[in-house]
Amino acid sequence: MFHGEVVSIHVAASGGAPMESRQSIEAIVGRGLEGDRYLDGSGHWSSTPGVGRQVTLIEIETIEALEREKNIVIAPGASRRNLVTRGVPLNHLVGREFQVGAVRLFGRRLCEPCEYLEGLTMKGVLAGLIHRGGLRADIALGGSIHVGDSVKE
Repeated sequence: MFHGEVVSIHVAASGGAPMESRQSIEAIVGRGLEGDRYLDGSGHWSSTPGVGRQVTLIEIETIEALEREKNIVIAPGASRRNLVTRGVPLNHLVGREFQVGAVRLFGRRLCEPCEYLEGLTMKGVLAGLIHRGGLRADIALGGSIHVGDSVKE
């Protein structure tokens, strides 16, 4: 059992657009996060069929390890993930429901890094995030998510 928290929230209006930091966000069942590129189908991967594009998460511990292990410094929003967490074992949530504040998410699959992400950040990010690039999730119960909200099973 774990008990983590949301440390930051990020959305981008369209594919490749800069990520914007938010203090709170609305999660809409079957659609995504209000103001994010995947809600309206304008994300880089929107034309490729697949589940788990409603919400993406990454551990702040991974971003800190990237700096420590690879000497690569990126801001949490530069990871292109929507929710940055602390104290949450995201890889273990594939195939499971979990709670983020008042919202229920279902972990669909790992959010492996890609060359597109590396192109938007810097060389080495792809290798540094393999198998720890985060989690893709769908919204099972909508509502508001706030920075500081608890994350738990």
